[in-house]
Amino acid sequence: MNPVRAAVPLLIVGMLTGTGQGYAQADLNQRIRDNQARLDSIRRERESLEEELTRLRGRARDITSEISLLERQKTLTSRVVNELDRQMAAMTNQLDTITMDLMLAQDALAETNSVLQRRLSQIYKRGPLWAFQVLLAAESFGDLLSRYKYLHLVSRQDRALAIEMEALRDRITIQRQQQLSARNTLALQRAERGDELQRYARLEQRRQNTLRQTRASQQIAASRVDSLQLAEEALTELVTRLENERRRAIARGERTDAAGTISHSDIGLLPWPVEGNVVYEYGPEVLPNGTRIRRHGIGIAVPEDTPVRVVAGGQVIDASALNTYGPSVIVDHGSGYYTLYLYLSAISVRPLQVVRAGDVVGRSGGRASDAGPHIEFQIRGEGMIALDPRIWLAVRR
Repeated sequence: MNPVRAAVPLLIVGMLTGTGQGYAQADLNQRIRDNQARLDSIRRERESLEEELTRLRGRARDITSEISLLERQKTLTSRVVNELDRQMAAMTNQLDTITMDLMLAQDALAETNSVLQRRLSQIYKRGPLWAFQVLLAAESFGDLLSRYKYLHLVSRQDRALAIEMEALRDRITIQRQQQLSARNTLALQRAERGDELQRYARLEQRRQNTLRQTRASQQIAASRVDSLQLAEEALTELVTRLENERRRAIARGERTDAAGTISHSDIGLLPWPVEGNVVYEYGPEVLPNGTRIRRHGIGIAVPEDTPVRVVAGGQVIDASALNTYGPSVIVDHGSGYYTLYLYLSAISVRPLQVVRAGDVVGRSGGRASDAGPHIEFQIRGEGMIALDPRIWLAVRR
């Protein structure tokens, strides 16, 4: 047997074993624990708000405070959903890496096993006395020493080959356990995301019920929302109405819900509608006048009249002026996903028009807004929940 040839699979095994150390079971479990800790922290904050809301209902009812608590619970639930989106994307990448590592280890095991089988076949054919025959055939003491060293080297390689076979089997067992653990975790995260979306829908329903009770008092309504908040409510109601109409059309058989052009696989990959600096982020914000609002999208500063492009294919379901947002476009991407392009100066599409990714839907505006010339970009998911566009848009290099 050629010693150099026998050493090749051992080198491959050593490389695999060294590479695999970064994906040890303890490391994967630690990542899962860290992710769970972040979710638990958000959920504890939400539970404290629920307790505060329960105490509030036990006293003289303060509608304004109750609405505020419901809004904060919605914000925390939205944070949980976005955190789960981030963790699901990371866990999917982790699962792909583990699967690839497992395939490499299995290939290395097959090659090592083949080498070992050939070696055993050679040993069997030569018989148990072959080593003595090799030594006895030496023609000099130096030749005897060389033959002994050769036999010793072959023996060491045989032992190393058997040891590495066992190491590879153990490695494959660990990687299969990691793969199963990652798949179970991913399934659990998907189930948790579904639960959180249902919670968000319940909170939104409670908020709507509470708001209906306050409409008799214009003074309370005026103290709770400013023009931006009123515009956001109108926008949410519009998208909700359009989504309900879509579902009723599907139920009547007037349309089919084809596979959406946006899904979880697009997280971190969608193109930006325009190229510019972000002037405000998704989430709560305190305006200079002290008013606290919640942004449901991100503001992107661009010169006025910049072409605004749709991030994925779909159908335009609204193209009109929406209160303080001005000319705006809403695109239905199927499967309950929508993108919104607000603060435009001009609209380039019409309702029911089918658009492809990259098509121009309008021109940027927003000159009269507090943020100056810009557009606001929003993504709405299942249950009309506002998703953080930063998570879905491609990372800029």
